[in-house]
Amino acid sequence: MLDHISIYITDLDRSMAFYDNVLGALGIQRSFAIPGIAAYGQMFFWLYAGKAADTVVPERQHLAFKAIDRASVDAFYQAALSRGGKDNGAPGIRSKYHPNYYAAYVIDPDGYKLEAVCHQ
Repeated sequence: MLDHISIYITDLDRSMAFYDNVLGALGIQRSFAIPGIAAYGQMFFWLYAGKAADTVVPERQHLAFKAIDRASVDAFYQAALSRGGKDNGAPGIRSKYHPNYYAAYVIDPDGYKLEAVCHQ
């Protein structure tokens, strides 16, 4: 249904260091980078530098990344915290969604709410 998602961030180098580590824990690698722009996966998730503060309200954004297993959710969470992300919900079952909804929630350095989720 979606082709790609773009977010605007304040510091591309800081965000690439964060997302290289955090998305790397989910097996997603950076696939593209030029000055001011980076992309991850098969060009699905894009970072654009320099507009976050005056373009969007990051705390209202929620991006969920699919994890292949629960260990990947745990790794995502630990990677985010080790790179300056903030805890927004430790890894665990979220049974209000369904009995196997295992997720972790963090906030990235620009205030975006991120989730890693495994449905197994």
